[in-house]
Amino acid sequence: MVFDDPILLHDTVAANVAFARPEAERDEILTAIRLAGASELVEILPEGLDTVVGERGLSLSGGQRQRLAIARVILADPRVLVLDDATSSVDPAKEHEIRDALTTVMMDRTTIVIAHRPATIALADEVAFIGEGKVLARGRHEDLLNRDARYRLVLADLASRDHDDTSAEA
Repeated sequence: MVFDDPILLHDTVAANVAFARPEAERDEILTAIRLAGASELVEILPEGLDTVVGERGLSLSGGQRQRLAIARVILADPRVLVLDDATSSVDPAKEHEIRDALTTVMMDRTTIVIAHRPATIALADEVAFIGEGKVLARGRHEDLLNRDARYRLVLADLASRDHDDTSAEA
């Protein structure tokens, strides 16, 4: 599971990524980090994979913690994957890179994606549009866009928030 606010251990980057597979080789850890879009992060850390990230990973930004949590799940290779707003703290440019990695990770496994970003929602084979405490609509992203005005409205609102957040960071 990758949460919107992932928890890292007071340990090295390598140990955090290999949490579910402590016997993993360094090259496997590096591959998972690359797929999660975290290679640049590891390169700038003073001791690379051997850098201790601090209690709960608080020495890192939210987006950096999310990318390491995604690398952890890539390396773990679970049968069921839950992504709870897993790209919420990542800037939209990095999100594109991570979405590509998630597409690979999601192949041939059951994945539940809880998301508020339209591009992440579009990854799903089936979308359950939830509001008012119930499922308002179900179907493929494209089909819901074509047939459900509420879905289109909510996605347009979410997209404008992402744009506003990006321009505020620039």
